[in-house]
Amino acid sequence: MRLQDKVVVITGAGAGMGRAMALRFVAEGAKVVAGDVAEDRLVALAQEVEAAGGTLTTVAGDVSKRDDAEALVRTAIERYGGLHALVNNAGVMDQFQGVATVDDATWERLMAINLYGPMVTSRAAVRHMKEHGGGAIVNVASVAGVGGGAAGAAYTASKHGLIGLTRNTAFVYAQQGIRCNAIIAGGVATRIQETIDPAKIDQEAMAQLGKWHAAVPDQLQPEDIANLTLFLVSDEAKKINGALVAADAGWTAA
Repeated sequence: MRLQDKVVVITGAGAGMGRAMALRFVAEGAKVVAGDVAEDRLVALAQEVEAAGGTLTTVAGDVSKRDDAEALVRTAIERYGGLHALVNNAGVMDQFQGVATVDDATWERLMAINLYGPMVTSRAAVRHMKEHGGGAIVNVASVAGVGGGAAGAAYTASKHGLIGLTRNTAFVYAQQGIRCNAIIAGGVATRIQETIDPAKIDQEAMAQLGKWHAAVPDQLQPEDIANLTLFLVSDEAKKINGALVAADAGWTAA
């Protein structure tokens, strides 16, 4: 198995891509620490993994809170004796608001969950990995992180920031055996739409953004992202570092 006895932390593991990753990784022999803000979803995930004979620990919490984010890495080390990989998957959407209409609360929430959380978990993970032979980090970014037409100002800026965090982490710690890559995810069938308030959508901005959305070739499934993430955290990708790997059905080629 490709992740036999590896310890992996996954944020946003209660649904969508994170859930698919947890199930895929456990099937490949990993010991997974699954974090999510929704405890009921974690309970359902744990029951499914347990029924299949896998190894998984759940940690309910909000990655925008430093203590909750650090608890994920700490739990992995205390429960399983180490940490080999971290997947920063948790994220929320904005209301497609342009800079003229985005409010402070939306901006701060997006930056806290989509960027601050991954920084905190990465900081904790890297401190451990530096002393224990390295490891792998995968940040789930977005086509919004390499362009300006996929989402509102807050989401777009948060994902651009996540890509910057990815590249800096990759370069600074490369010689210490730590790899950090980002997935440029396209349209994926997940529950992130639940984080959008339809009543607050910026219709003027959405009309403009829709011109690029019309170029979406196809929608991906969570398992498509899980398969790519599995490769990036595995030893098969041991020389891939600082890469932005698109899984968007060709959307960014438009």
